[in-house]
Amino acid sequence: MRNVRVQPVVSWRDRRRFIHFPWSLYRDDPNWVPPIRSTQPRLFGYRPHPFRAQGEIQTFLAWQGREVVGRIAAILNHAHNHTYGERRGFFGFFEAIEDRAVAHALFDAAREWLGEREAFGLRGPVNPSMNYVSGLLIDGHQTPPTFTLPYNPPYYGEFLEDYGFRKAHDMLAFIGYKHELPRYQQNLDPIVDGVVDRWRPVIRPMDMTAGGADLDVFLDLFNRSFEGMWGFVPLARDELLDLVGSLHYLTSPEFALMAEVEGKPAGAVIGLPDYNPLIKKIDGRLFPFGFLRLLRRRGLDRFCVVSLTVAPEYQRWGLGLVLLRSLLPRGLKMGLREAEFSWISETNTLAIRGMRKAGLHHSKTYRIYDFGEAMPIDDAVPVSGSATAHNGAAGKRVTGRLLPR
Repeated sequence: MRNVRVQPVVSWRDRRRFIHFPWSLYRDDPNWVPPIRSTQPRLFGYRPHPFRAQGEIQTFLAWQGREVVGRIAAILNHAHNHTYGERRGFFGFFEAIEDRAVAHALFDAAREWLGEREAFGLRGPVNPSMNYVSGLLIDGHQTPPTFTLPYNPPYYGEFLEDYGFRKAHDMLAFIGYKHELPRYQQNLDPIVDGVVDRWRPVIRPMDMTAGGADLDVFLDLFNRSFEGMWGFVPLARDELLDLVGSLHYLTSPEFALMAEVEGKPAGAVIGLPDYNPLIKKIDGRLFPFGFLRLLRRRGLDRFCVVSLTVAPEYQRWGLGLVLLRSLLPRGLKMGLREAEFSWISETNTLAIRGMRKAGLHHSKTYRIYDFGEAMPIDDAVPVSGSATAHNGAAGKRVTGRLLPR
């Protein structure tokens, strides 16, 4: 086997190689769906993106001879580290051929770059944070992913675990089918009717346009709803604006609903048709005419619930089920045959219990991995002139070049 060398991406040619590598890696995989090409340079840090206000990204390519065989991004998420009081590094946008040496060399490069910035412990994949596409698919490889969710070969998990990564957290996807709808309704309608009788929620469409009246209301609900959830970092307003702007041609008001109780926002749900079959047909190219095929939505029969947020004071009362039932007729009108609910944190026992009580099927699992331990911020004291820190609690020096595995 040829030697592996990993180099940081610097030139515009290497940026193009980093962006396009998945197309060569997955060319024979029928389940892979290309990303929307126009979004990639911004996520990688090659063009301005709101994440860069709170994070740093360095991308790397792995080479064997003159051939690109892998890629990775080392990510320093200052917002996460401030929220959790630690100095942790992240990795994302990882792809590699089926060669353990390639994967391990990429992990080494990411750890080295992060260690030089006093970030210890490595978590991922996040692309570039938990508020975006995250997790490694560890089961459910036999079917294509739904829109906004990751896909990867089965061997990635083996490479991470062989390197020394261990499970940090799992996120679950559940799926329901139109032909099983009577059973779902039989299981849940009595519960939902009871919630409606108790709280009398008013369900209305949300205005989630860039200048929409509900944008800040949704942001507040979103951040309050997930506060305390594993790994959650509050979503910044400029990031939400960017997400809304990037999806404005794909979202529809009838699939974005808000619940109000006594005139106050209590919950919200956002659903989308699964655009992935059409994205695959246009090979991720929106322009010049690809976006027109997405707007027509022809042949789409799968729906995905991408966000369900409920204010903390209503989370144990089933208000989320009311929102989901309100969304159902809109999806049926679209012609859906399947609906996926993802992802759901493994610690969100209320949501998981609701999915299982309805009779929905657990279809996929996405995993976040950790390598090593993050250092508390207070223990990381930079030493002038070197990438070295002193761990006061442990009473030992930790160099920027991370210790061997």
